[in-house]
Amino acid sequence: MRTRKDIEAIEEQILGPYAMRAKDSAGRFYSEPPHEVRTCYQRDRDRIVHCEAFRKLEYKTQVFVISEGDYYRTRLTHTIEVAQIARTIGRALQLNEDLIEAIALAHDLGHPPFGHAGEEALNDIMRAADISGFNHNVRSFEIVTKYEKRYPDFDGLNLTEEVLVGILKHHTAYDKPGGATVYARKGQTLEALAVDIADSLAYLSHDIDDGITSGCISEDDLCGSELWVKVYGQITPRLEDKNREMFKYQIVKALIDLQIKDLLTVSAQRLKDLDFRSSGEVKAYTLKNPKASIVDFSPLMKSQRDHLQDLLNEKLYHHYRVVRMTDKAKRIINDLFDVYKDSPTQLPYSVYQRDRQYNRIEKYEIVCNYIASMTDRFALDEHKKLFDPYQKV
Repeated sequence: MRTRKDIEAIEEQILGPYAMRAKDSAGRFYSEPPHEVRTCYQRDRDRIVHCEAFRKLEYKTQVFVISEGDYYRTRLTHTIEVAQIARTIGRALQLNEDLIEAIALAHDLGHPPFGHAGEEALNDIMRAADISGFNHNVRSFEIVTKYEKRYPDFDGLNLTEEVLVGILKHHTAYDKPGGATVYARKGQTLEALAVDIADSLAYLSHDIDDGITSGCISEDDLCGSELWVKVYGQITPRLEDKNREMFKYQIVKALIDLQIKDLLTVSAQRLKDLDFRSSGEVKAYTLKNPKASIVDFSPLMKSQRDHLQDLLNEKLYHHYRVVRMTDKAKRIINDLFDVYKDSPTQLPYSVYQRDRQYNRIEKYEIVCNYIASMTDRFALDEHKKLFDPYQKV
């Protein structure tokens, strides 16, 4: 039987000196005895996979609302794709794949219904009320430290410090009081940086897939992108007589491969130049240089990706069908918020305690957190119950 100590010994052999070892973790907020056969990061990954918020990702939007069809990516499929890409990057750079996977699986737990449209709506509502805005990274942190209720001795999942810091990867939590601020001001691991870049790589590539499938963009729309033209030229000769569905899959695959190859070449050289001798040196460096590029693309690839992103913004994200979905989603969020705010007794007993007095900020935060916890389907059903006179409540 392979024990935790055996796995930690293997980490010493296969990981780079700059990688985060499980035995060197800063630990958990609440002390727990080590597991016999799993490292601390493996336990974190398992706790995330089994939590309620992770299951809800299946019914939360990426770009296309769930009701638009079953093919399109959800937050769950996006999360799995990010984890796969990040692990590929980590394996090639000799990083800790267990830590990478834990961060990747948790990175979008805090997304509200309807994707970025839902986040923008909640953020606008909270800021208009002179309350700290809504940010899905902070919400993810709060889910795993407070809102998940699975253990008798503490709230949350009691994840390791490295995973918590990785969840707050964008460092947008400084204006949010409480524990999030403390963790956001700690240095990042290379594993967290790998997840961050894998996230941007996944959504850029896979939104093209969903966009073409939906008919919102065409191959011709993307021909202005040098990156697209390059992979198009590689794939076309091999698949000239094949069906267009296979062509779409192969070109998205080639797009991902091209970006990863560039990323690995550049990142390996930067690690060699920086010559980190420990994960502690990495944390100190990223704390002092939070915007430093370590796991990143070449300047040329960045420029090509930016241009492709601009095309997607113009052709896909501002397509009239996507704009309709976005505006409809924001109206639903605003309608729900107004009803709950003005008549909080319509909230479930578990959410709003009738025998307690809440101030204005507390009421707003209760409503915001409740809506953020919804899936697309639940939010749509709830809206019908509140506004459709023929819908049973």
